[in-house]
Amino acid sequence: MDEVVEVRLGRTRSKEWQRVGHGVHRRVASTAPYADLHAWQQVLPSSAVFSHLSAAQVHGWWLPPLPDEFPVFVAMPRSAPRVRRPELVVTRHPAPPTSVTIDALRVTSPAETLASCARDLGVLDLVVLLDAALRAGTTREEILAAARRRRGSPRLLRALDLADPASESAWESLLRVLHVVCEVPVVSQHEVRDEHGGFVARGDLWVVGSRSLQEYDGGVHLEAGQYADDRRRERRLGDVGWRRNGYTSGDVLHRAVSILRAADEALGRQHDPERIRAWHDLLKCSLFSAAGTRALVKTWRPDLS
Repeated sequence: MDEVVEVRLGRTRSKEWQRVGHGVHRRVASTAPYADLHAWQQVLPSSAVFSHLSAAQVHGWWLPPLPDEFPVFVAMPRSAPRVRRPELVVTRHPAPPTSVTIDALRVTSPAETLASCARDLGVLDLVVLLDAALRAGTTREEILAAARRRRGSPRLLRALDLADPASESAWESLLRVLHVVCEVPVVSQHEVRDEHGGFVARGDLWVVGSRSLQEYDGGVHLEAGQYADDRRRERRLGDVGWRRNGYTSGDVLHRAVSILRAADEALGRQHDPERIRAWHDLLKCSLFSAAGTRALVKTWRPDLS
C-alpha cells in the first residue's frame, strides 16, 4: 500500500473526515483498501495486530454475512497498554500472537486467525473460513497446532472435519455441508465423462452412488451468456444419463429439505425429512441466520443488546 491514511483524533465536524470510532477519524478521500483498519492501526500500540474476522477480511477469505454492528478485532500481548474502545473487541495473550503483514496491516497468521474465530463463531461459519484458508495454502497441521489448548478448539476441529479445499465458493461450501451432515455422501468437483472417457462436465457435488450432480447457482448463472452455456452443459449431461440439480442461496437457507429430497431420490432411498434437523442445528448457530447473528452481536457488543 502506497497511500498513508490520514487520521485525526478528537472531534471534528468537517465533511472531509469520516468517523472510524470514538475520537478517531480518517480522511474521506482515502482510497486505501481497509482504510478504517489502517486508521485504527495508527492509534493502537505497535504490538497490536488485527485478528478474528478483521484478519480474515485482510487475508481475502470468503466470509459469512457480517452484521452492521461489526466490531474491529484486535489481539495484543498482556504486557501492552490496555485499550478500551466500544468499537474494538480486544483479546490479550501471554505472548505476542503470530502475525504477518499484508498491505502494511499487521494481522494474525492464517492459523492463528482461525483459532481466534473459533472462540465464538459457529461450525458453519468456520467451515467457510477453513475452506478458503485451506484453498489459499494453509495446512491442516498448522491449524491443529494453533488450536491446541484454545477456547473453541472443539468447534474448530469439528469444522476442520467438514472442510474441503476443493470448494470454489462460500455457498458451495454450505451446500456440501448440508449434504454431509444429512448423511448424503458427496464428492466435490467431480468430473463426468462419457463411455469413451471424454470429458463432459465438472460438477460442484456428485452424489456418490448416483448419476446426479447437486450445484450452487449464483447470480452469474442468470446472465445471458452464462445461462446459454448452462443449458448446453445440461444437455451434454443428459445425453450421457446424468442429471443436474441447481440451487440458490435461498434454497440452501430456507428450502433445504427439498435439496435433501432430491439427493434421496438420486440414491433411490426413502426420504426422511427428519435428517434435515442436523443442518438446521448448524444454521441457527451461524451468521447465516438471524438468530445466530443476534447472539454473536450480543457477545461482541453487549452495549447494543
